[in-house]
Amino acid sequence: MNTLIRITTIPLSLEKLLEGQLNFMQDHYRVLAVASEEKKLKKLGESLGVETFSVEMTRKITPFKDLSSVIKLFKLFKKEKPLIVHTHTPKAGIAGMLAAKMAGVPIRLHTVAGLPLLEAKGTTRKMLEAVEKITFASATKVYPNSHKIKEFLIENNFGPSKKFKVIGKGSSNGIDTLYFDPELYTEEDRLRLRKELNIPEEHLVYIFVGRLVRDKGINELVEAFQELNKEFSNSSLILVGPYEAGLDPLKDSTLEKIKINPHIHEVGYQNDVRPFLACSDVLAFPSYREGFPNVVLQAGAMGLPSIVTDINGCNEIIKEGENGTIIPIRDEAALYDAMKMMILKEEKREYMKSKSRKMIKEDYERDVIWKAILEEYQVLEKELKST
Repeated sequence: MNTLIRITTIPLSLEKLLEGQLNFMQDHYRVLAVASEEKKLKKLGESLGVETFSVEMTRKITPFKDLSSVIKLFKLFKKEKPLIVHTHTPKAGIAGMLAAKMAGVPIRLHTVAGLPLLEAKGTTRKMLEAVEKITFASATKVYPNSHKIKEFLIENNFGPSKKFKVIGKGSSNGIDTLYFDPELYTEEDRLRLRKELNIPEEHLVYIFVGRLVRDKGINELVEAFQELNKEFSNSSLILVGPYEAGLDPLKDSTLEKIKINPHIHEVGYQNDVRPFLACSDVLAFPSYREGFPNVVLQAGAMGLPSIVTDINGCNEIIKEGENGTIIPIRDEAALYDAMKMMILKEEKREYMKSKSRKMIKEDYERDVIWKAILEEYQVLEKELKST
């Protein structure tokens, strides 16, 4: 059986971004999962029943450590002789694709799920652009997980257009709508969950799921909610996710407002976000940049309308007025207006709620995405054999 090596920078990405996909691929390939954080990776591998190999990689720019990662991956590829190496996340991408090309791996694939360079400026942006171009040049095929990212890469000369392809309608992994199903939670469950969080039954509840960092629009979200809460005291906000103070910290004033506002409920990182989505009414996701955000798929599958920014992925999943609303990036006033609209226009909100799950099921069911990725692998194998 041919070997398929999948690489992400940290094990959490293997676990969350590719949830279930590695096991699906094991029916067709010998799968080896590679990431940093050896202990966490080993534990993940044991829980999934997948072989693992640890290579230290950082999410920061660390040239000497990165060179060490490339060398270690090169040695791994020479030993394992994989047919396919498929990378995700920027650091795993450049290290994995460079090493795979050096080692002569025939099929070298990289998925682009967001571009950090879009938020960078000056020298940092030029450096990130160079990293992406080296990654793409080393790959035999590149898969932007949204059509907007594909257009951006082609328009800005990141490589020849024939190298880039969106699989299906986008997304790296799709969504399991049997798992993310509001019918799994009764009205009694919903009220009990609210009670546990000290949220009154009659409140309209907004929820954010993701890292609590500047780039996710948390500063604007907290400010907008503070203003909304003054006018509509029957509203609450749930924040699900971890802080990253070392990489992308929030303003001190934002942290203070989260701490003192009794209607903001911070619950930290959660292995299972479904209960929190089940007891909420609207997803508020004012991120600055995304690839193809899983949380918008998850919220939609759970029947929530979404407020999202006009960025890659979000503006493909959400259709204005159908399953949510789209606002400009970094626009606190527009975010406030959208949140207010969800309170005042109950009929419109209920209409969007009724459409949300149906639209996700039609376009982003998980097994459809997996089969499309497998089919892509098989097509590339046939092309390789015919050359």
